[in-house]
Amino acid sequence: MRDVNLMRRDISRVAENVTTPIELSTTRQNAPSRRELLRTACLASSLCLLSITHSFAADKPNSDLIGPKSWATFRRTADLAGVASSPLASKLKQKWKITSKDGFASTAAIVGDHVYVGTLSGEMLCLKRETGDTVWTYRTVDKVEKNSFAPGFQSSPAVTAEGVFAGDEDGVFHAIDRTTGKKKWSYASGGQIVASANVVGDKLIFGSYDSSLYCLKETDGKEIWKFQTADRVNGSPAVSDKHTFVTGCDQHMRVINIETGEQFADMPLERFLIASPAVSGDMLYVGTHESEVIALNWRQQEIVWRYTDPSRDQPFHSSAALTDKFVLIGGQDKLLHCIDRKTGAAAWTFATRGQVNSSPVVVGERVFVGSKDGFLYEVTLADGKLIEKYPVGRGISASPAVGEGCLVLGAEGNDGALVCFGE
Repeated sequence: MRDVNLMRRDISRVAENVTTPIELSTTRQNAPSRRELLRTACLASSLCLLSITHSFAADKPNSDLIGPKSWATFRRTADLAGVASSPLASKLKQKWKITSKDGFASTAAIVGDHVYVGTLSGEMLCLKRETGDTVWTYRTVDKVEKNSFAPGFQSSPAVTAEGVFAGDEDGVFHAIDRTTGKKKWSYASGGQIVASANVVGDKLIFGSYDSSLYCLKETDGKEIWKFQTADRVNGSPAVSDKHTFVTGCDQHMRVINIETGEQFADMPLERFLIASPAVSGDMLYVGTHESEVIALNWRQQEIVWRYTDPSRDQPFHSSAALTDKFVLIGGQDKLLHCIDRKTGAAAWTFATRGQVNSSPVVVGERVFVGSKDGFLYEVTLADGKLIEKYPVGRGISASPAVGEGCLVLGAEGNDGALVCFGE
């Protein structure tokens, strides 16, 4: 009797946490329907029933552990290097596809059996990784007034053991319970938040259009420190050791001590920076709005090299991916650029038919990136040769997330799609 009661309690708890999102449709391939699962459960023995009950309990997001194959934040690691640790199948297939009214501009997070992603229509979704079914939906506002709209999520979610964290277009930073999808707390900045948060221990660090970099306590949202810059903060803060790096419209690269919030270094770059920096040791790499990619030694506060393509004078809004040998970055010139990390010389370029504002991801010897032409491209790391391209949808500015054996990427626009690829 005790086992039966435990099963009933677990099923009840899971049922309370499942909601149905509005304006959301799901297409699944090779996935059993809920009706088929229930029919199987009815025919099973009591032993099978116990197994199924434990399976439902495993659907709880907080049962996932953030492991080495997870993609829990914007670029997976605190240094924003954009390198996946999870392998992908040699030939990707579409596992599922969902649509949302205004589409997806943020990069998804993938942890265990779940995918977390924000929509431009103001929803944060928790989805089952295998099927795309909705576990819970969180909304930035409870009610949308007539002739108005809910503030959307452009910033990518940062997922921890207990919470999901992201800022919205109205400047509110949301903390969401990972199990239930309910609000834990919120913090109102003074401007739009497009930058994704970085997680350092129990600290959440993010920038805002109010020209500030914030450090909040994860558990309750209390402000630990706030650093004022001279203009809007666009990029997500990279982290290396005890320092974080903030870039934006004030044309400076600032190094901030994470513990104290005090400025360690300030480098005037005389360049607008939309992209997030990527850091490796003492070196930082970032693309600029003035058509350059800059490599700088942040400790010595000197620029090591500048990369430009004089024939294609277009901004870099993509964030760089780093390997031991290369810096990979997308440009509004419709190219994916591969740059020698030591010298700053061009290694190769790959042409798409649209702007490449999506940030590339390195998976072993392959590189994946989205383009405004609506395709996800897969190319070889060594020489940029096309392996395959996959249709996603119009207006891709989000970056691929690669975790737990799958790749997830979204597109903007009316009924913009979120697509999961895997085996």
